[in-house]
Amino acid sequence: MYKVLFIFLLLFFKLIPASAGIDWKLNTEKDGIKIYTSVVPDSKIKAIKVECEVTATASQLVTILMDIKNAPEWVYHTKSCSLVKQVSPSELYYYSEVTLPWPAENRDFVSHLTVTQDPGTKVVTVDGPVVNNLVPLKNKIVRINNSNGKWVITPLGNGRIKIEYSLHVDPGGELPVWLVNMFATEGPMQIFKNLKTELQKPAYKNATLPFITN
Repeated sequence: MYKVLFIFLLLFFKLIPASAGIDWKLNTEKDGIKIYTSVVPDSKIKAIKVECEVTATASQLVTILMDIKNAPEWVYHTKSCSLVKQVSPSELYYYSEVTLPWPAENRDFVSHLTVTQDPGTKVVTVDGPVVNNLVPLKNKIVRINNSNGKWVITPLGNGRIKIEYSLHVDPGGELPVWLVNMFATEGPMQIFKNLKTELQKPAYKNATLPFITN
């Protein structure tokens, strides 16, 4: 149960970018996946950063991230995930509910995803802050109101990319901080293993996007 309580924190594309002000410490390295943790000023919850290199294109990964309805297939304990508004092919809002075991209450959030690419370096950034007031609060579900950040996808050549995923989110409600931090590396490891599997599926294998140059 303790492991599951932490896993839900890893369901959000709400990330904080790596910066000079954060002292990342390598916590776990397995199957080419590196997981770092860091103390964040004015927060009792540690930040997490995951890095890995995969054989894929930026378009493949972004297609997975923007395929909202498929999120429950690879993101742990997502009960539902639905599109709220499609602004453009590279921008959308979505709603997601996350399941937690009794007696903890489920969490939900609304996220605003935007995709941009640097025309020179070809680095792709996916920003995903939570937003408020787009979806009414629901009975017995705790709304996530504090989370923000990004995915950074860097082309390496020869059909490979580097993925950097950083996370710091306030889950709200009553969850012990020691429990959240204790299992800070287990969930992201499994999520990235799932992500590698998703990248090989026919729906994404040859994905291309008009707003991304691979």
